[in-house]
Amino acid sequence: MTSQHYRSPVGILELTARAGRLVGVMFRAENEPHFAPAFASPEDQVVLDQACEQLDEYFAGNRRQFDVPIALQGTSFQTSVWSMLYRIPFGKMVSYQQMADALDRGCARSVGTANGSNPMPIFIPCHRVIQSDGSLGGYAGGTEAKQRLLDLEYAGAELFAATC
Repeated sequence: MTSQHYRSPVGILELTARAGRLVGVMFRAENEPHFAPAFASPEDQVVLDQACEQLDEYFAGNRRQFDVPIALQGTSFQTSVWSMLYRIPFGKMVSYQQMADALDRGCARSVGTANGSNPMPIFIPCHRVIQSDGSLGGYAGGTEAKQRLLDLEYAGAELFAATC
């Protein structure tokens, strides 16, 4: 397993790869130490470099969806929620309840719990899910980071629509 830090506009992200696939993204504190492995496998480093490049493009407003190879581990319900998250279009938001209804699970709370255990925020865009009343709800990187991501995407979606 190989990891590296990426300094983003919403904070430091620790990207982790294993067997040539991205397996995790975690928000890290500025002063939190980072321990890189003594040996990084070449296939993991390629994936981490690709992930960083795609994050650069995303934050510059030039990427709307990621295509880095990923590996997810979770329950069947979690993976169904994460799959649905991946399909939420750039610049759009849905509520936890809308997701629960689409999954034929009446409980928005279970969707929120699965969202909260998303191992790859930003790449699997759980920040696009809000509460039914329009409030943000929680986010692994904090609500300020969630709002910044939504603002970035909304501005990009509006610009895209204006130029088409």
